[in-house]
Amino acid sequence: MEAAGMPFWQALTLSSIVGWVLASSAFDLTRRVRALMQPWVTRRVIVDTPWILRLQRIQHRFLDNMFSVMSCVVSVPFYTGFIPLLFWSGHSKLARQMILLLAFCDFIGNSIKDVVSAPRPSSPPVRRVTATKDEKENAMEYGLPSSHALNTVCLSGYLLHYALTHGVQNGVTVAVGFALVFTLVMIIGIGRIYLGMHSLIDVVSGISFGLVILAFWLTIHEYVDDFIISGQNVTSFLASLSLLLCFAYPTPEFPTPSFEYHTAFVGAAFGIVSGIRQTYFHFHHEGVPRIFSPQIPLLVFLGRMLVGISTILMVKFCSKAIAKWLLPVMCNTLGIPIVSSCYVPALRGSDSSKSKSDGKQLGYLQKVIAFFPRKAYDVDTGIRFLQYAGLGWSVTDLAPSLFSHLNL
Repeated sequence: MEAAGMPFWQALTLSSIVGWVLASSAFDLTRRVRALMQPWVTRRVIVDTPWILRLQRIQHRFLDNMFSVMSCVVSVPFYTGFIPLLFWSGHSKLARQMILLLAFCDFIGNSIKDVVSAPRPSSPPVRRVTATKDEKENAMEYGLPSSHALNTVCLSGYLLHYALTHGVQNGVTVAVGFALVFTLVMIIGIGRIYLGMHSLIDVVSGISFGLVILAFWLTIHEYVDDFIISGQNVTSFLASLSLLLCFAYPTPEFPTPSFEYHTAFVGAAFGIVSGIRQTYFHFHHEGVPRIFSPQIPLLVFLGRMLVGISTILMVKFCSKAIAKWLLPVMCNTLGIPIVSSCYVPALRGSDSSKSKSDGKQLGYLQKVIAFFPRKAYDVDTGIRFLQYAGLGWSVTDLAPSLFSHLNL
């Protein structure tokens, strides 16, 4: 069954999200859920504080450095740099599954954070160690669930599944694999508490949500991969889904960077999938050479890294500059009221549509837009989405095309 050329399941998915957005707004569901959950979680954070302080009595520079490094290794910036290398080393299926899983984890985890809006452990008395800029930004988010714990469970669990599926599988390798994943999750969980970034309830909820998400993903990942490779309306469906997820994202009690991270990951995932759709049979099928094969020795892979990283950084810069110019022009043409919280200084704190639309006869598109709520939208969301979409596209399309021309 299809609706206007769109498979039924796609139409059902998009209409369900629209229905959720309308119902959530009409019945103020975010505020109601927060009123139920926030007091209980906040009490748990307070109750856990003495336990955190007892753990931090073993304070030592070695532990500070070790847990800080481990947090960086399983952080979003690390995965952002690691996944392109998977694509360029010939492990395209694993790479595309990991970026989609990471985007899914990011949306679910950050949505829960901003719905509950529960605090992190109070500092002081808790000692909070933020050794990097990324950690300082993480500290600005709400606490429950721990994104590091959630992402570690999902991504290390999926890596284990992939390794066991595509490698030698026996009792010893399974036991060693599960032991390594369990140890990593425990180190990350304890480290987040030791660093003062999370309470016990945050870490436990992160692990619990991670296990649920991982189990769900393992039931659908092959269907997702088949859809990306050979499905109908993939690009248009994902573009519509990305737009609707921006509206479906809950509003936190106070602003946090969580929505910015969500937008960046959705944009990167969209760009990566768009690139794969264009170049799958050239660069991303299962028969492509892999690293350490005769076609991709180590020196060739290092050349790919040099060309690829330079390419995606250039594309990221250019796509942001183009989006900063193009999106305000398009919004003003359509009569969409916009402001900018960061990227466009001329639009900070101002409604761009008032001076340019008032008193003018509306065209057809403006009349359509007029049916939407007359609030000012932050154009930075669109700019960020396009910036990271360009980055993702360059990873799976532009960079591999350059590798081919350069015989890398």
